[in-house]
Amino acid sequence: MAMERANLLNMAKLSIKGLIESALSFGRTLDSDYPPLQQFFVVMEHCLKHGLRVKKSFLGFNKSLWGPLELVEKLCPEAAEISASVRDLPGLKTPLGRARAWLRLALMQKRLADYLRLLITRKDLLSDFYENSALMLEEEGAVIVGLLVGLNVIDANLCVKGEDLDSQVGVIDFSMYLKNDIDDYRSEERNSQIASILDQKNYVEELNRQLNSSVHGLQGRVDSLEKSNSKLIEELAIAKNNIIKLQEENQQLRSENSLILLKAQQQLELTQGDVTVERDTYKQSRQGLDEMYNEARRQLKEECQLRQDVENELVVQVSMKQEMELAMKLLEKDIHEKQDTLIGLRHQLDEVKAINVEMYQKMQSSDDEMKKKNNMISRLEEKTNQITATMKQLEQSDKDLLSQTRTLAMSFVKCASTDTEHQYKLVKDISF
Repeated sequence: MAMERANLLNMAKLSIKGLIESALSFGRTLDSDYPPLQQFFVVMEHCLKHGLRVKKSFLGFNKSLWGPLELVEKLCPEAAEISASVRDLPGLKTPLGRARAWLRLALMQKRLADYLRLLITRKDLLSDFYENSALMLEEEGAVIVGLLVGLNVIDANLCVKGEDLDSQVGVIDFSMYLKNDIDDYRSEERNSQIASILDQKNYVEELNRQLNSSVHGLQGRVDSLEKSNSKLIEELAIAKNNIIKLQEENQQLRSENSLILLKAQQQLELTQGDVTVERDTYKQSRQGLDEMYNEARRQLKEECQLRQDVENELVVQVSMKQEMELAMKLLEKDIHEKQDTLIGLRHQLDEVKAINVEMYQKMQSSDDEMKKKNNMISRLEEKTNQITATMKQLEQSDKDLLSQTRTLAMSFVKCASTDTEHQYKLVKDISF
């Protein structure tokens, strides 16, 4: 069994390496007729069949790959779509055909390595289908799963519906992997084995680190949920105690209401007796009888009003009890909803805090810019006022200079010669 596992591991390495190298060299999408891809599926079929337990049936003994592959959908809900598609294919009649179709669909989905990794981690489930020394239960299975990660760099376009997968014969073609120089082949094989083992080790360590970080995160989340649940349970206990107190107060109010009704009846009987006495005395003094009758009537109305108020209060207390029961049910429902929304509210609180800090920084920068602009505007206004005052002074000086020029011109004309034409021309030039 150890020799078989080693041979299958070497064949898987050669098949995966040849498939990746040929696909990258051609640079195209692989189809069902591609020989290295066909040999890859044959090798994977032999690897999965190694150490498979024999089951009895009506037709004899058989080994079915579909049993362990069908467990993947229980371990990973994302694989349920592939399993359902395989079951719905009309041309498949045997479990081996379904297993071959499942391998092809998982390769097209680029999740074959992930699905098989989940499968080999549950050795307790695989022990029902494989023997103790099977490849899927040993280290060679983990190495092959690590090599399958490299197939995610290629694309496969396979037609599973029209292909006859039930009657195919899975024979490994060793001529595809043979070379003339055996020593070079062995040295390259050793180097590839060492590189693949190191890659697999690094992959497993990175996977363990990610799983540990996710476990710590989930543990912290569970602790926070337990704390919030304990707080909600305490609030529920407090609410139940409040409801019990309200029920006791309601019972006291009912007893007081019954006492008030008894007193009202006694007072009503007394008032009725007083009415009869007052009727007897009515004949003696009609005025006093009218006053007493009116007083008794007023007291009767007050008592009736008091009784009506007590009945209304009793109805209100009954409705309050119903509302309290409904509020208790709503409170229980709200507690469950708070458990779901508490985490979302914490994330929203962090986002709001970050937005507030950013807005505060922006407001400070905008205030500084506003102060600078206000100072600049005040300076410009002062300069504008100065320029306006200067212009007014210049206009006034211009007017004074013009008036002085005119006076000088008139005086010069008086002192000049008596030539009228020359004087007119001179005055005209000076005025201009």
